[in-house]
Amino acid sequence: MRKSSSSGAQAKVFYRPIEAAIQWAGLSRFERRILDVAKGMNRLPEHPELARWPQLRLNAERIYDALLHLDLPYGKDGITSNDPALLDDPGLTIRHVDLKAWMIRFYPDQRPAFLFDAFERHLHPAVSVEAVQALVMDREALKLQLADRVQAWDALYAQFQTLSQEHQARTEREKRSGMPGARSESTYLNIVGGLLTLLLGKSPNGVPYSSFETLESVISALVAHYGDKSGISERTLWAKFSAAKRHLATQDR
Repeated sequence: MRKSSSSGAQAKVFYRPIEAAIQWAGLSRFERRILDVAKGMNRLPEHPELARWPQLRLNAERIYDALLHLDLPYGKDGITSNDPALLDDPGLTIRHVDLKAWMIRFYPDQRPAFLFDAFERHLHPAVSVEAVQALVMDREALKLQLADRVQAWDALYAQFQTLSQEHQARTEREKRSGMPGARSESTYLNIVGGLLTLLLGKSPNGVPYSSFETLESVISALVAHYGDKSGISERTLWAKFSAAKRHLATQDR
């Protein structure tokens, strides 16, 4: 009988009912002795040698009951047929995949090593491998989404930095030249106000342009990362950003 590479060392492509009961009970080291007592039968006989393994008998009866009531597909020599005459045939077999599916459905708390790999045995019975795979896929999708948001924030912040530097340089030039800076101030406020509106806004499809939801979160991030820079203080940022939003609102009227 060919062995399967998908589970433990005792896994096979198909099993006789008593072989499956032996593996389920964790008695593989006694398999030869038990099979000698069973003498090719599909149900365990009453025998003093078997009385020491009540779990073996229980498992064997569970399997045979499932075969009898068609809860578990069966056949002969690994070929499924579900012919009732096979229930007394020494060649009666159960496929590995059918036995595993049956156990997941009817005995979800049972995870014998010959049917389930190490990862599957450590899963909570209520959690399937498919559910874990779905969660992993969701996690990867969220990581990609987060990376996109971080990249968008970095681009917006780089733009903000450039505009701030340009404004600072222009202000210094105006101070040195003695020219009034009302027009430059208006331009600066429009740019900052527009950038904030974009940073806290959403696309037409309702997707946020950044991970920031409030002006307070933007200010907190700026102070946390650049609090040692001139002009980057909570009080100054609140004043400047509020002025920029008010100024932009007046321009839209």
